[in-house]
Amino acid sequence: MSNKVWVIIPAAGVGARMQADRPKQYLPLLGKTVIEHTLDCFLSHPAVTGIVVAVSRGDPFWAELMATTLNQYSQLHTAPGGRERSDSVLNALNYLVDTLQIAPETGVLVHDAARPCLSRTDLDKLLAIGGNQTAGAILATPVRDTMKRAQVDATRISHTEDRNGLWHALTPQMANVGLLRTALAAAWEKGVVVTDEASALEHAGLHPVLVEGDARNLKITRPADLALATFFLSATP
Repeated sequence: MSNKVWVIIPAAGVGARMQADRPKQYLPLLGKTVIEHTLDCFLSHPAVTGIVVAVSRGDPFWAELMATTLNQYSQLHTAPGGRERSDSVLNALNYLVDTLQIAPETGVLVHDAARPCLSRTDLDKLLAIGGNQTAGAILATPVRDTMKRAQVDATRISHTEDRNGLWHALTPQMANVGLLRTALAAAWEKGVVVTDEASALEHAGLHPVLVEGDARNLKITRPADLALATFFLSATP
């Protein structure tokens, strides 16, 4: 895997659980949109060659950002989003390979559009460890809470899960372009549902490395998360 990497940000989701008038990545956060803070995690990093953001066709919010506050960044590219996250990521990988002619061995990071609190420390750690892993690597945190399995109706406890060895998957998740593209395409062809990039690599028989990250790297999903992100970003030096 090369030292320089590309970043893919799937941003075609609607974020229905936020109950807002726009997708959560475009909600205001400390004077910017959420996705602008997310992009800031990568735009100034010396290892990042460029960023591909996968958005829904005709997304007016992204078009406005690209025409105004983001028009100064030549390393920003746009790819069509898909119905599912994996579709958006695969579209972005196809754009890297087919349009930009990026070499298959180039490293790529996939990061959630609504994770604006990624620290430079965690990003550097993932790049240092993941760059030496042929099977990929992800940021994650060990499960510390007691985990309950619900019954089918999801209203009562079925049993307590053993939390030993369980991790919360975070992003970025890292692999090389060719490997991840092949793994996602294979999962799609077989109708296998993958909820993150590591799932596709696992389906391909690989075992990505777990890189322990900071739990403050939260994904904004519900209204309370926006308040937490505001607190974390405000407290960052």
